[in-house]
Amino acid sequence: MQHGPAVRRRKLGAELRSLRAGTGLTSGQAARLLGWHQSKVSRIETGTSGVKPVDVERLLDTYGVEDTELRELLVVLAGSEGNGRHHWWHAYRGVLPPAYRDFISLESGASVMRTLETSVVPGLLQTPDYARAVTRAAVDGLEESKLDTLVEVRLARQDVLRADPPLELCAVLDEAVLRREVGGPEVMARQLSRLCEAAALPQVRLQVLPFAAGAHIGITGPFVIFSFPNTTDLDVVVLDHLTSSLYLERKEDLQAYTEAFNTLRFHALSPEDSLDYIAGIGDGA
Repeated sequence: MQHGPAVRRRKLGAELRSLRAGTGLTSGQAARLLGWHQSKVSRIETGTSGVKPVDVERLLDTYGVEDTELRELLVVLAGSEGNGRHHWWHAYRGVLPPAYRDFISLESGASVMRTLETSVVPGLLQTPDYARAVTRAAVDGLEESKLDTLVEVRLARQDVLRADPPLELCAVLDEAVLRREVGGPEVMARQLSRLCEAAALPQVRLQVLPFAAGAHIGITGPFVIFSFPNTTDLDVVVLDHLTSSLYLERKEDLQAYTEAFNTLRFHALSPEDSLDYIAGIGDGA
């Protein structure tokens, strides 16, 4: 169980170590090719120190990695910048806490996001008015200008669903998400309509877990599972708390949460029935 940057460094280091081993190079040989000390390669591979994106690029060049998606993912995991450009969220460094920036970086590099939501609509599917109401409630005494910025970030994150290829979003929503009136009746009606629109997208799979399902394995709280292209070794579970986020990377944790998510999907309504259920609640709003 770790905070975001630490888990990211370890996962990045493990992937780089695997790529090096695949070439038959020792860490010492790789270091000599790069003009580095062997200790630098070792620290990177064990995740005990950070690594600049430009150094990741050099390592990948040395290991002959040509897969564009894998290269981009590893550069994203390295941090802020790759190929001389900043990622969009770096324009908000002065506003966003490190944990949130780390979550966005993982979200931007993932190919699949599986999430259980028990209280609010997933951020990737929120309307502007709903996002504003949720943010205002979550952060007490927030200045209006900062509130505007955080809503802007929330909406910018949604571009991952329109990317090429898009992020695949699989979400199980507890019925409480649909029943909790956030922002007033009109805001909630538009949000439910937005969910119906999203459910029709090929990259989005929504399932509702109705109250009638009773107690369920996700009753302890929401979670997110990020999966990445080309490798399962980088998959991670994210648990949000009031003041921090926890990242779970152990295989047994990933297996437990994956099995929990599959169980939740089994007990939830089908995507088709979920769409009808959401629409029915919207009609009665």
